[in-house]
Amino acid sequence: MGRTKKLTFMAVLTALALGIFILEAQIPPIVPIPGIKLGLANIITLAAMLLLGKKEAGAILLVRVIMGSMFAGGPASFLYSAAGALFSYIAMCILVSVIPENHLWLTSAIAALCHNAGQLTVCALIVKTPQIWVYAPLLSISGIITGVFTGISAKYLVRALRKNK
Repeated sequence: MGRTKKLTFMAVLTALALGIFILEAQIPPIVPIPGIKLGLANIITLAAMLLLGKKEAGAILLVRVIMGSMFAGGPASFLYSAAGALFSYIAMCILVSVIPENHLWLTSAIAALCHNAGQLTVCALIVKTPQIWVYAPLLSISGIITGVFTGISAKYLVRALRKNK
């Protein structure tokens, strides 16, 4: 893939991820527990990692976090989103090299758990209390469920994009 085509594809994936993120921010919470989201924009991050590479996926994720916080959040949401994104990105970088692509759901579920850990870490530092970790079991359950769905979705997206080049 040439540089121009790659950059254009990255821009399209970034726009998709941002659009999904902003759309998801408009959905009322499914359960009355703070921090539980579907995380559908991570479908794009996973797909970018497999189709373009780790560095490119990281750039797409970074732009999505910054712009998503500008359009659908604020400074606090940026901190939570950035920490979660960093933790999950590191996990994805390690796991896509270890776990076979047909088990992308497992990579995604573990990355979702790491995302939750990053957000809880920032929250515990901000509110200066470790009691915030009481949310960890509930966030873990939701993270596994949504992570599996996100991973399966990313697998089919990657498959479709590879077929259509």
